[in-house]
Amino acid sequence: MNHVVLIGRLTKDPELRHIASTGRAVTSFTLAVDKNLSKEKKTEMQQKGISTADFIKINAWGKLAETATQYLSKGKRVAIEGSITTGSFKTPAGETRYTTEITAHNLGFLDKADKSERQDSLPIPDQYEDDFAAANFSDDEVPF
Repeated sequence: MNHVVLIGRLTKDPELRHIASTGRAVTSFTLAVDKNLSKEKKTEMQQKGISTADFIKINAWGKLAETATQYLSKGKRVAIEGSITTGSFKTPAGETRYTTEITAHNLGFLDKADKSERQDSLPIPDQYEDDFAAANFSDDEVPF
């Protein structure tokens, strides 16, 4: 089973691209995921200049890529559910380099939306009408 769940913060804004041959949307971004360290160990590592987070490349495709680009930005906290994808390539010098990335299948937005991001939400009316208030009908007017 190849199933990964990560929680972290974006290191920069995702940028939407489209594959030239298919037009399919894709975005990539890096997720900073804190290592599971005790407070003492984390402080010790920080004092030595050692990173206390892993930086993991995330790829999202199609509608998920469009959603990620629209709603995520640098510093936003997000949960990623996906799978590990590995690959390799040759450098111009002929060396083989290996890659490990996450292909996202689902996103969970963990930060509250800013007011500017709530543009799709409905305005709150000043007065509410009670749709279920008792109507004034006589028994003669009821159609059944």
